Amino acid sequence: MLERNKFLNRALELKRNGRPLLSAAMNTKVTRAIALGIAAFLIPSNLLAAEHSAIDPAPRPDQGWKNRQDLLNKRAKEAGEKAEVIFIGDSITEGWEGAGKEVWEQNYSKLNAVNLGIGGDRTQHVLWRLDHGNIDGLKPKAAVVMIGTNNSNGEDNTVEQIAEGVQAIVKKLREKLPDTKVLLCSIFPRGENPNPQRGKILEVNQILQKLADGKNVIWVDFGYKFVTDDGHIPHDLMPDYLHLTKAGYEIWADSMREPLKKALGQ
Repeated sequence: MLERNKFLNRALELKRNGRPLLSAAMNTKVTRAIALGIAAFLIPSNLLAAEHSAIDPAPRPDQGWKNRQDLLNKRAKEAGEKAEVIFIGDSITEGWEGAGKEVWEQNYSKLNAVNLGIGGDRTQHVLWRLDHGNIDGLKPKAAVVMIGTNNSNGEDNTVEQIAEGVQAIVKKLREKLPDTKVLLCSIFPRGENPNPQRGKILEVNQILQKLADGKNVIWVDFGYKFVTDDGHIPHDLMPDYLHLTKAGYEIWADSMREPLKKALGQ
């Protein structure tokens, strides 16, 4: 951004001096950058593309995803204002219907909770879903959010970009559901042993923690409970070192108990 501003200032200086912008720039190494800067200056901000994928709302093209999206919209419509809690996320959240099913029944069925998880989703997909039916008609007291691990793959998104994606989700939830408390969960650790991706996730969590105000956005961090003293993730908690077993979901439910009570006003 700083460099682009320099280029814009240089372009404006040339214009004030009566020198043709493009011809004056042709003999410099910054021709393209100046041209891009001028374009950005002239084009309305609402017509510019998002700065990166994590904050650019987008659906996924596969039919399985579309079917799941339709199912979640149907769930939201059926639950309506009866739903006291909603869970928003990716395959780990969707897994409440699999390995976590029994734990869900014991803890969240009585709250008419709605599972809004879709396997493989990233922040941009959740952003799109929130504008296309997933929370229409809902007025939950609490929204549990755990998203971002899929954005951390390789160099798809930087630490800052992932944090901005989650921040955009929290902002949208606060705008669309102003009476709902957001319980923002730290992104879970992954990989059998300490690795760069785990480190990246930890850096994202450090930023996300700053979003909490203790009132409308409550930070819930229990990822360390999935890791042993030597940094190993036990197979009996995450068989593939990413997705949870029933025991893993029990840890999640136990860790959510007090924050959820606070959100529900109990």
